[in-house]
Amino acid sequence: MRVALAEDGTLFREGLQLLLRAAGHEIVGAVSDGDSLVRLLDTEAADVAVLDIRMPPEPDGGLVTAERLRALHPSMGLLFLSHYAESHYLMRILEIGTESIGYRLKEKVGSVDVLTDTLTRIGAGEIVIEPVLAKRLVERPRGERGDAIATLSERELDVLKQMAEGRSNTGIAQQLFVTPKAVEKHIANIFGKLGLQADASEHHRRVLAVLAYLRAQRTD
Repeated sequence: MRVALAEDGTLFREGLQLLLRAAGHEIVGAVSDGDSLVRLLDTEAADVAVLDIRMPPEPDGGLVTAERLRALHPSMGLLFLSHYAESHYLMRILEIGTESIGYRLKEKVGSVDVLTDTLTRIGAGEIVIEPVLAKRLVERPRGERGDAIATLSERELDVLKQMAEGRSNTGIAQQLFVTPKAVEKHIANIFGKLGLQADASEHHRRVLAVLAYLRAQRTD
């Protein structure tokens, strides 16, 4: 996979390059800020751009840069890295796009296997969300009555957690040791309880289901 990298921390940038090469990926360029990444990708093609969320040209420059890149190179995947698992970052990321996009903690991509799995899933068009953040998003809100989220069963919450991590129905079935048919049933129940109408695509409704939890967390 051809990867472009923007990271303002020199040590982490160098370490990530070593890890990417060890995983068999080709690095088309590694820069320290968003503007340089945009210029790089004007002349070099990449399958995925890896961006630090907090980098120049401003504190959250990775997000601003990604908006530009998604407009210029809509088929290119985007992987955001951060020291922080923040819901408001994820909200902005999902506003940039809901396909071929990911948000992982820097400390969690320090192995070839994790990094390769993340890039492969993004390359396949999936959303990849840091598991600790996905778990936080789907925890049942405390003390809320009548909220649609609170009507989900424990198993439905388990399924939604896996959805929030960007897994396919088959992937969810493997993680939860159930059949794909059972996963389909749980997802249908989730859509129904959250009021997600069938006139939208399943992919779109999956994203809306995750966003429903994000909004609940922000107002909790």
